Amino acid sequence: MGGAEAAVVEAASTAAAAEAAEGGEDGRMEGWLYLIRSNRLGLQTSRKRYFVLEDSALRCFKAAPAPSSSSSKREDPVRSAVIDSCIRVTDNGRESVHRSVFYIFTLYNASNHYDQLKLGARSSEEAARWIRCLMESALKSPRKDEHVVACSHRRWQAFRLSRRSNRMHSIDWTILSSSHNDPMASDVIAPSAWTIFGCTNGLRLFTEAKDGGSRGKYWDDHPAIMAVGVVDANSEDIFQTLMSLGQSRSEWDFCLREGRVVEHLDGHSDIIHKKLRGDWLPWGMRKRDLLLRRYWRREDDGTYVILYHSVFHNRCSPEKGYIRACLKSGGYVISPVSQGRQSVVKHMLAIDWKFWKSYLLTSSAKYITIRMLGRVAALRELFRAKNGNCACMEFSSGELMRDMGLPQGGNERTKIEMQSANECERLEGPVEGPQGGSNRHLSSTGSLVQLNDATDEFFDVPDESEYDQREAMWSSDESTHAADQRHAKLSSAAVFVRKLHDLAVQKRGYVDLQGAADADNGPCYYGHTLPKDSSCTMPSSWSMTDPTTFLIRGESYLLDRQKIKAENTLMQMVGADWIKSDKREDDLAGRPGGLVQKYAAQGGSKFFFIVNIQVPGSTTYSLALYYMMDTPLEKVPLLERFVNGDDTFRNSRFKLIPYISKGSWIVKQSVGKKACLVGQALEINYFRGSNYLELGVDIGSSTVARGVVSLVLGYLNNLVIEMAFLVQGNTQEELPEFLLGTCRLNYLDASKAVSLDEC
Repeated sequence: MGGAEAAVVEAASTAAAAEAAEGGEDGRMEGWLYLIRSNRLGLQTSRKRYFVLEDSALRCFKAAPAPSSSSSKREDPVRSAVIDSCIRVTDNGRESVHRSVFYIFTLYNASNHYDQLKLGARSSEEAARWIRCLMESALKSPRKDEHVVACSHRRWQAFRLSRRSNRMHSIDWTILSSSHNDPMASDVIAPSAWTIFGCTNGLRLFTEAKDGGSRGKYWDDHPAIMAVGVVDANSEDIFQTLMSLGQSRSEWDFCLREGRVVEHLDGHSDIIHKKLRGDWLPWGMRKRDLLLRRYWRREDDGTYVILYHSVFHNRCSPEKGYIRACLKSGGYVISPVSQGRQSVVKHMLAIDWKFWKSYLLTSSAKYITIRMLGRVAALRELFRAKNGNCACMEFSSGELMRDMGLPQGGNERTKIEMQSANECERLEGPVEGPQGGSNRHLSSTGSLVQLNDATDEFFDVPDESEYDQREAMWSSDESTHAADQRHAKLSSAAVFVRKLHDLAVQKRGYVDLQGAADADNGPCYYGHTLPKDSSCTMPSSWSMTDPTTFLIRGESYLLDRQKIKAENTLMQMVGADWIKSDKREDDLAGRPGGLVQKYAAQGGSKFFFIVNIQVPGSTTYSLALYYMMDTPLEKVPLLERFVNGDDTFRNSRFKLIPYISKGSWIVKQSVGKKACLVGQALEINYFRGSNYLELGVDIGSSTVARGVVSLVLGYLNNLVIEMAFLVQGNTQEELPEFLLGTCRLNYLDASKAVSLDEC
């Protein structure tokens, strides 16, 4: 009965946590989570603990505390912490720890780089609720004079949190949108790139416009096609079913013969190999297989995005009897509707089947793609036959495991498959960082990695009662855990370089920032190294974007949560830099001879706002956007408070709205169109001058946008990127919001970046 009672208690606590996450009156969040730690042998371990988040205090218990109404004495927590404005939360995705599958998230302290807390939840929904509540609590920024009463038998110890986390990969930008969930799925007004052309088996079929991301005829031979249908199941169950490559997939996927995970890259990305059946292909057509890089994320509204694109991998060469097709872009978007009881499933494919045109016409290739999209109908019937109860927790062997065939520090080769058969280059794979563990840098008190008592810190294997049926499906190879530990030691910069090296160089659609040829672009004149082109036709140029494209908080936002079109911008964009160097370049506005200093010498009331986006690597690239206004700062109170405020206030208010107006579907889905609070995820270095404020956004400081950045960099010279910047308004006096400025970047080319070493 003990195990059954524990299961009942855990189920009840999970339900309570869900209710709290949805906005309980007391703002309380509680439930069972798992502490993920590494022991002295370098193996990851998990320990089940009950956590309570209330009034900006996070408390940890060994057992679920009794309700205060039924207990005369309040139970003391094992450890406690204050969640303040310095706390950041990152989503690490799926991991396997001792055959148990967890959805991991990490808390770290932006002011102390050596402390962290890594927690695991049983489902992505539960992890997302905790992430959202922790971020909301951090944004409330409790005053420094607020203290929690010490525990009776031990001194109150605030968790010391570190951002030296092992894998803070591919977190969704939309999860940082604000402290409240906006009702809109997009902050951009954009025309649909899809046109309906048919309906079959209850699925609507759409085709993508020809200019959907390829600058010409590049996609014409293999157009993107999308099928849309409604499935009677919640989005998480559908997500689990689509991610599984086990035997249960044969119940709905009539295309797949066999699937496996070649390499687990991180909690959100892996390399998978799929062998397709031949009986559904046209007669005489040889069997095909696909080697794909798979990336997934969960958005704040419960939507799941799964993206695929073809890759090369040196440990999965083409097999005899199969022709390897090329998936240029593809994936699923699973959006909950009807209060989560149903989901709209969108399945998109742009695939080159690799056949001779004399043998099979383009129309036949389109027919094969449409047949493959019919899996959405099969998925719908699967859940309908099982009354919506078809959550698939079955995974193929080693699905979350890394390949261990290479020695530590060795190079692996993974390259993205070219969209043209004769164009490809190789990139060197991951370069492992130093092995020094972060634990030895921590003090002996208050550390999250020392959360457990010393007596049970090591060899912490979960009891058999903690396993459920899905856990038995996972491999228990101990060497894999050692690999996970080695990966945990990678520095942020090393992991970022690894991500960049995962990309292949391609002349059409892909760019290798590390291998770009150095070009002599003349002397540097800060503010003018990237040319302006109002016609938006010149590659590697900039212009301003129509502000009505973006949605901002209106005057009544606090009452109705509705956003309105932006009518104009406070500032005008006056220049841009696209530069490269062997180090990070800060405070460009303060350098002599630049645009800002030229106006400073002339005097006047002109004020400049500069956003310097820094992408580190063996070569550091900087994209600096210059905005100017004539209005005195004191006449714009919110902006004045932002410019003259402290970094904590700035980080909680600086907001970016991204938009890929022209580009591949996979990149558009990766970036999204939702506003994000950049300072809550990335380190921003602020430089205040007499007539300017420069924001140095260091992409290498955190992995919050790493999955997004890797895709964007790969397709960079085939993208039109539009952005808007603003200071978020949280009070009635600060509404309606206003855009600081907008920009449009046309087909940036890394080879055209100005090298500071040559200036």
